[in-house]
Amino acid sequence: MDKMKEVTVADIADLQDISRKTFAETFADDNSAADLNEYLDTAYATDKLLAEVENPESEFYFVFHEDELAGYLKVNWGSAQSEEQGDGSLEVERIYLLAAFQRLGLGRQLLDQAFDQANALGNSRVWLGVWEHNQNALAFYQKIGFTPFSDHVFQLGTDAQRDILMEKVLN
Repeated sequence: MDKMKEVTVADIADLQDISRKTFAETFADDNSAADLNEYLDTAYATDKLLAEVENPESEFYFVFHEDELAGYLKVNWGSAQSEEQGDGSLEVERIYLLAAFQRLGLGRQLLDQAFDQANALGNSRVWLGVWEHNQNALAFYQKIGFTPFSDHVFQLGTDAQRDILMEKVLN
């Protein structure tokens, strides 16, 4: 049975571990080890994750498959969004699954959690950024009804990369 759990300060070590593992699994083959390690050390530093978990306009959720931590979701709204998108928008900043747990419907469960959170906040739009070369993720989001609306630069160490910004308007 799959389940979800909201992440708390007590879960920081697990959050840091799953964040580093999933990001490295997803992007290690396409980036230099130096750039990847610099990013992992900065983005997933304990103090940074603590501040993110404690932000009242952000929430993290773990997803478990057969009692094993499989991945996580981070959503932001209001001023916590990584780019100004205005009121009425919820950002899916991070949605990652370990490779062993992909294609089990867990990504959809995490997105449904984001949609539920958006609805609970009265937000009518969910948006996210996807690396332009992550074809599996782009196809997944398009299948669920996300459409591109812009792009931005994502800095990974010394490498500037392009993310496609996608949105879905909720009914």
